[in-house]
Amino acid sequence: MPLPGVDAVISAIDAVAREAMLFAAVGFLIGGIDDLLVDLVFLWSRLRRWWQPELQRTPLCNNGRIAIFVAAWDEAQVIGSMLRTALARYTYLDYRIYVGVYPNDPATLAAVGAVAATDDRVRIVINPLPGATTKADCLNAVWRALLRDEVEETPVRAVVLHDAEDVVHPDELGVMAAWLVDHQAVQIPVLPLPDPRSPLIAGHYLDEFAEAHAKNLAVREALGAALPFAGVGCAIDRALLGQIAQTRGGLPFDESSLTEDYELGLTVAAMGGRTKLARAYDRDNTLVAVRAYFPASLHAAVRQKARWMTGIALAGWDRTGWARGGSMGEHWMRMRDRRATLAIPVLAIAYIALLAWGLSLGAHLAIGTPLPTPQGGLAILLAANLVLLGWRIAMRMRFTAHAFGLVEALLSVPRLFVANLVALLAARRAIVIYLPTLRGKRPVWDKTEHHFPETRESGAA
Repeated sequence: MPLPGVDAVISAIDAVAREAMLFAAVGFLIGGIDDLLVDLVFLWSRLRRWWQPELQRTPLCNNGRIAIFVAAWDEAQVIGSMLRTALARYTYLDYRIYVGVYPNDPATLAAVGAVAATDDRVRIVINPLPGATTKADCLNAVWRALLRDEVEETPVRAVVLHDAEDVVHPDELGVMAAWLVDHQAVQIPVLPLPDPRSPLIAGHYLDEFAEAHAKNLAVREALGAALPFAGVGCAIDRALLGQIAQTRGGLPFDESSLTEDYELGLTVAAMGGRTKLARAYDRDNTLVAVRAYFPASLHAAVRQKARWMTGIALAGWDRTGWARGGSMGEHWMRMRDRRATLAIPVLAIAYIALLAWGLSLGAHLAIGTPLPTPQGGLAILLAANLVLLGWRIAMRMRFTAHAFGLVEALLSVPRLFVANLVALLAARRAIVIYLPTLRGKRPVWDKTEHHFPETRESGAA
């Protein structure tokens, strides 16, 4: 015999579970259809390329000096290995690596100096301000050093952006130079290195980047939408970067942005520049891509995702708007960039619904009454979402398998839950970061610790 008031409590729990599930189901359906449309555009673009194959072009070019910009704050553990690996690997003939460091970071300065002392292709640039400022500020200091060098030397053809932990591909500069013949910017894929220390947290980056840089950016390109840069593995025509600098008081990188790389890609498109997503393979059939280890701890992953979420989904909405006069494809892609502002509440409510259903199940089993089951429209919504979820998992596994193999593809299924957890925690941190910027507070370089492979790993294609 139920205690007095128990029926009312169980009815309240049932109501919360039902309403929360309905809200989440509608949200998931909208997001699922959005993802399905992207998949259909991708498949259609692949069919078009099969029916109308592009003309073959020279895969590599070795014409013109390329300047590689690396911003380094507290990177003593990785920057020396990164530079030595790049110098040993690059097959391009004419390049120089500019490394921005800080006067109050002697360890990083010493690590860069040890390499620069043995190879004049490495140029040290000491920021006039103590660190850390912002990554954009450090890159602007490097830009000023390039301008000083160009007074006495031939101007460079392009500027390439890299991070201190990147493992470069030998052919990347040649691929970039080839596409810069008729484009103003080039982005090559970025693929995380599988980290045996963290198969789930670091591993979820494998799934996201495999899909983003094989499908999502390709869809943007097919729609004629602007291609945001990944911050590494991107090359910008020197003349166009100079034009961007002129519109910003002489400095091309926006120091008030947390995601200056993302916004720079949009700026290139806004100024009429064409950006190419270059997916090329070397003689060993290995994808020409940037590879690096990504955060392996929950705290580090949350910090990184929070910065991306703040700069793209929150502050990016204020800063870049909706590309007035842009195409429907452009508006669609920018909406997807900012979808996290809606997806995170839906995800949180979905977990509340699961918790409520669990409490409801336990309560009904305890008193011996049947558990309410979804009926009518809710049942249809849940069935549709189940089909869309199955499709989404299959697509993610497909791209992860292509980039990293079957084992990682199987791990991508449990990593969906890890990605959701990171996103939920990052959303809270993103709001904490974003709110002060509304009062005029300038962003700071919220970087994560990095490590570099002990051996020269190339990864899978």
